[in-house]
Amino acid sequence: MTSPEARERAVLEAVGERRERVNRAIPEELPIVRPERLYEASRYLLDAGGKRLRPTVLLTTGEALADVSPLSTPYRRFPGLDGRTIDLMAAAVSVEVIQSFTLIHDDIMDDDDLRRGVPAVHREYDVETAILAGDTLYSKAFEIMLETGAPPDRAVEALEVLATTCTRICEGQSLDVSFEARGEVTTEEYLEMIEQKTAVLYAASASLPAILMGADDETIEALSGYGLDVGRAFQIQDDVLDLTVPSEKLGKQRGSDLVEEKQTLITVHARQHGVDIEGLVDTEDVDRVTEGEIDDAVAELESAGSIEYANGMARTLADRGKDRLEVLPDNEARGLLEDLADYLIERGY
Repeated sequence: MTSPEARERAVLEAVGERRERVNRAIPEELPIVRPERLYEASRYLLDAGGKRLRPTVLLTTGEALADVSPLSTPYRRFPGLDGRTIDLMAAAVSVEVIQSFTLIHDDIMDDDDLRRGVPAVHREYDVETAILAGDTLYSKAFEIMLETGAPPDRAVEALEVLATTCTRICEGQSLDVSFEARGEVTTEEYLEMIEQKTAVLYAASASLPAILMGADDETIEALSGYGLDVGRAFQIQDDVLDLTVPSEKLGKQRGSDLVEEKQTLITVHARQHGVDIEGLVDTEDVDRVTEGEIDDAVAELESAGSIEYANGMARTLADRGKDRLEVLPDNEARGLLEDLADYLIERGY
């Protein structure tokens, strides 16, 4: 049996190989043209890095559906299930561009200084340019998705999924903002919010290859469910990492969710078990919060069982997501999707 460490190394290697291919494709799909400042700002976060997890899910799902060896078939001329070829890489870049658009606008709304270890777009440029850059990425994602070469009916369905995904992301962000003004949020409300804000883009990433390649409705639905489950698990793990990973690795202030009074599954559970969340840290200024204060807050949350509860929920969701992959052929790419689900809830950052 493969050890967890060996499995994680294999996942990171697989993600890295696909990331490099996506990185090479991004300038092709999103060149810097006039006006240069706008497109430089649009590319800024994309060029700053990122794990490219969503494109990895998309590309690997395509490999599993086609039942081909991973990385053996050119993504630009990928075989559909009816013998037609599609540009799977264009779809992968499209979802990563959507992800970047949401990050730019999130950072503006939260007035965050850092993203991926570099100044946020609105800090590096200005708020007006950052808003325009996000809007540009949003529209470019649809242009890029139109370049897959899929038959018209599949292309329209893919665009519909992308549009609905963007709408639900905005709805999820609106719910997240509204939660900040509320003293209590239920577990069900929190899970609904992260499904819309985070998980729907994973669902799109997993289901879009099936749509473009001509899979049946049952397969499309199952893969969308996989994305929803592992996407929610990913966000819950992100909430844990915000408290447990040093600031230099996070690329932002550790414990910022607590300081900004964001509702997470951890704080929802802790409130339900009598923890005074508002009293854990100074919520007036994130820059004044010390590592010692965060350590004390984490200790109290651990004592309440809240971090363990979040870890358990993430595991349950990841396992359910893996079960949905039974619609795929039993091949190496499907195994990677299963391992990726585990990685999303076991990663250190």
